[in-house]
Amino acid sequence: MDEIIHYFPEISDMQRHQFALLSKVYADWNSKINVISRKDIDELYTRHVLHSLAIAKIQPFLPGASVLDVGTGGGFPGIPLAILFPETDFYLIDVIGKKIKVVQAVADELGLKNVRTAQMRAENVDENFDFIVSRAVTNMPDFVTWVRGKVKKESKHELQNGILYLKGGDLTEELSIFQKTVLYDIPEFFKEEFFETKKVVYLPLKYK
Repeated sequence: MDEIIHYFPEISDMQRHQFALLSKVYADWNSKINVISRKDIDELYTRHVLHSLAIAKIQPFLPGASVLDVGTGGGFPGIPLAILFPETDFYLIDVIGKKIKVVQAVADELGLKNVRTAQMRAENVDENFDFIVSRAVTNMPDFVTWVRGKVKKESKHELQNGILYLKGGDLTEELSIFQKTVLYDIPEFFKEEFFETKKVVYLPLKYK
């Protein structure tokens, strides 16, 4: 929790309360439905919450914007981002029902009114969004196929509408076919050793 306040000192008392609650809520739910490994639950704030918030260092989301989180798993990066941007709408989807059950319960317990969830494949989503976020659910070529045509026509952020993707390691080959990809090294923002090889991958997408 201290890392969150250190890197995001401007958050409100309500947001501090919601971030602080995450540890208890995830521990309680993880004991019933395992969505986070035991090792990772002990490092929740660094490996999940702060990692998710790296996206916010690249592109803060505006009020009224909409974000799709594909393959959200236990709610990452969507839940931490929804806390940080309470006036942005988040749609968190995953194909595994028990994970979505946990994510919806977490959103309810934190009082996040800007979160929707669904057990659904990305290809079946019939909406457009400002940004599509995810955390290494598959390789980028497949991911782009899933979400192509799901961004809004008009961009209102500093970055053009598109994908913001959390991934680590050498991505040279995987991203070679995408000429407009921009890589942001997370260690430029967060100094914890866990982020040493991790990046935010940004790829603008065309409307339709």
